[in-house]
Amino acid sequence: MASLKSKVSKYLEDNSKTYDNERHNIFLQNDGSGDYIKTWNVSGLVKPNDSQLNSYNSAADTAETLNNLLYKRRDEYGSLQSQLDKLWHDIDDDKLDKNGAWYKAVKAVKDANPKE
Repeated sequence: MASLKSKVSKYLEDNSKTYDNERHNIFLQNDGSGDYIKTWNVSGLVKPNDSQLNSYNSAADTAETLNNLLYKRRDEYGSLQSQLDKLWHDIDDDKLDKNGAWYKAVKAVKDANPKE
């Protein structure tokens, strides 16, 4: 099940707002019996009820899965400096195609972590 933050983010997006822009107007809390919205001061938008938030569960789950995949890929790609060094060597070796070290490394990460 998606996190409360993810469901709130989807609710905000559907109402032409973003969590990043509103994070100072929303306070999520867990008192030991579950997450809930403690403070909601979003201008022009009513605080969502549990039923409204639960309707975003599937979309929020999908977003969380994609974000986790992208974070994993980012870690496995290695540093930007390392990738640029591979590209430089591929260019220097006339291998700026599917035979180059950079392409093979990126493809291996993508194949190991597919979006589907």
